[in-house]
Amino acid sequence: MLRWVLFALFFGICAGAGEQKNGAAKPESLARGWGAGISWAKTYEEGLSKMIKSKKPLMVIHHRTDCPYSQELKKAFTANKSIQKMAKKDFIMLNLVEETPDKNMAPDGYYVPRILFVDPSKAVRDDIRGRYSNHLFHYKPSDMDLLEENMKRAKIPLKRHSEL
Repeated sequence: MLRWVLFALFFGICAGAGEQKNGAAKPESLARGWGAGISWAKTYEEGLSKMIKSKKPLMVIHHRTDCPYSQELKKAFTANKSIQKMAKKDFIMLNLVEETPDKNMAPDGYYVPRILFVDPSKAVRDDIRGRYSNHLFHYKPSDMDLLEENMKRAKIPLKRHSEL
């Protein structure tokens, strides 16, 4: 009888370990919660390549999964239907939890969350900013109106901005 109990216990432990292993092998979505209906680039390099081919601007969201400010911004970003629609239709989208080697992606420092736009000519749009003078590319959940306005501006090619 003791053998059967030990056998059942051993079998249960092994089955549980197999389930845990299968669950851990599931790859994380590239959306990372920022919008499942959006096609996300996997890397910065892939985003640049897709941007050049499509002639659409690249929108880069720098965030951290353990940052409460990033999590709040993510909720506001996904709740805004207009922003989600533009992100899906008009942009090459990339969200990063790791920094890129391109120092142009941190024109005023390495902080999160920050959102930058890259023109199809590969120019980082440092003229498209958030509301804050100490972190120029930071957005809060209350800034979704400004982000939406900035997304519209980012769709206009950089050379047209210099003509204005």
